[in-house]
Amino acid sequence: MKKGLTALAVIGLVAGAAYAQDKPSVDAVRVEQVIKDGWKSAPPEWQERLVQDQTMKECTETRNQPSNELANAIMERERAKIVYPRDGKFLGDWKNGEKLAQSGYGMRFTDYPPRRENGGNCYACHQLTKEEVSYGTLGPSLYNYGKLRDYDQEEIKAVYERIYNPHAHVPCANMPRFGANKILTIDQIKDLVALLMDPESPVNK
Repeated sequence: MKKGLTALAVIGLVAGAAYAQDKPSVDAVRVEQVIKDGWKSAPPEWQERLVQDQTMKECTETRNQPSNELANAIMERERAKIVYPRDGKFLGDWKNGEKLAQSGYGMRFTDYPPRRENGGNCYACHQLTKEEVSYGTLGPSLYNYGKLRDYDQEEIKAVYERIYNPHAHVPCANMPRFGANKILTIDQIKDLVALLMDPESPVNK
């Protein structure tokens, strides 16, 4: 019985090796062309999305696992892109922030031309309130976010930075660069900060 299993294992390994040798390699140039062809009918500003900036190229090349040296370079570069509110205030209206968190509008073919402001679609990746039972888990739970941090002022600023440009804190983060890529306005980001950090927000109840 053992000899039979061993023979089958050897046959499997040989067959697998043969398949790997016969399997055609991926033509990167062809793949790139197919992607571009699929976007030919898109508006010019949408076609620009196919062009990776330096950070995205580096994250792609390292499969989102940059070396320590590269990670530090990415954070420094992305931190320089953050634009802060002119009035120096980081808290907006949490009620508007909740609407933004629930809205997935924007950046889709069906949303062109834009008919209203983009949403943050935060629930797609995070838990925010105990009332919401449908949320994604790609990102960490943000329930009680402000309460757990004692509504610290430095943390409020850090939340703004993480939403504006998450790569400034976590290189090759999965989270969109909402401010740096002009998906959300500064005022919208302030509203989302309030959703997380205002004591009266449902996030902290």
